[in-house]
Amino acid sequence: MTFSEKVYKTGIVPVVVLNRVEDAVPLADALLKGGIDLMEITFRTECAAECISAISENVPDMTVGAGTVLNVEQAKLAVKNGAKFIVSPGLDEETVRWAVENDIPVVPGAVTPTEIMKAIDLGLKVIKFFPADVYGGIKAIKALSAPFGQVKFLPTGGVSEANLKDFIGSSAVAAVGGSWVCKKDDIINQDWDKITALSANAVKIIKETRV
Repeated sequence: MTFSEKVYKTGIVPVVVLNRVEDAVPLADALLKGGIDLMEITFRTECAAECISAISENVPDMTVGAGTVLNVEQAKLAVKNGAKFIVSPGLDEETVRWAVENDIPVVPGAVTPTEIMKAIDLGLKVIKFFPADVYGGIKAIKALSAPFGQVKFLPTGGVSEANLKDFIGSSAVAAVGGSWVCKKDDIINQDWDKITALSANAVKIIKETRV
C-alpha cells in the first residue's frame, strides 16, 4: 500500500503536540486502539524528534511522521529518528526535493493555484491545505479540485468532529488533519481512554461517510 492509499484508507492524520517523551508511546497506543494508525508529531517542541523515535521503536503498527517541518535540516532529523513521512505548513522546494529523492512521502502546504501547480510539478499527489478554515474550507477545496483533479487535499486547521462529514465526504479530500482527537489538555492529563473514544468516533464517521 502506498502512502497516499494509506492516508485515504485511514482518513485522518492526528496533529500531535507533545511536551513530554513519556506521553508518546501511550498516546500512539490510544490512537491505535481507536482505529487510527497514522500520526503527525509536530516539530513545535524540543522533544519532538525523541517522541518520534520512541513511537517508531515501540509501536510498530503506528505510522509516525513529522509535522511543522520548515527545512531540510528538520526533515533529515525527523527521518533519522524514524519518521515515515514529512508534513510542512508551506511549500519549501528544497525540502520537498530532498524528500522525493530519498523516497520519503512529503505533504507540503499549498493553498493557491500557483503553489498547487508547483507541488504538482514536484511530483506530489497529496497536498496539505492549511489553515483550511482561513482559506475557504471545503468550498475552496472543491473549487480547486476542478482544475487540479490529479491531487488530493489534506485539510488541516478548523477541522473538527462537527464538520468532519463535510470534508471527508468530498472526493478531493485524501484525509483530514485533526487535533481534536488528541487535544493538548487530554495528553497532559494522560486521558488515553478519552483519546481512544474520540478517535473511534472519528473513524466511525469517516467510514459511514465514505460509503
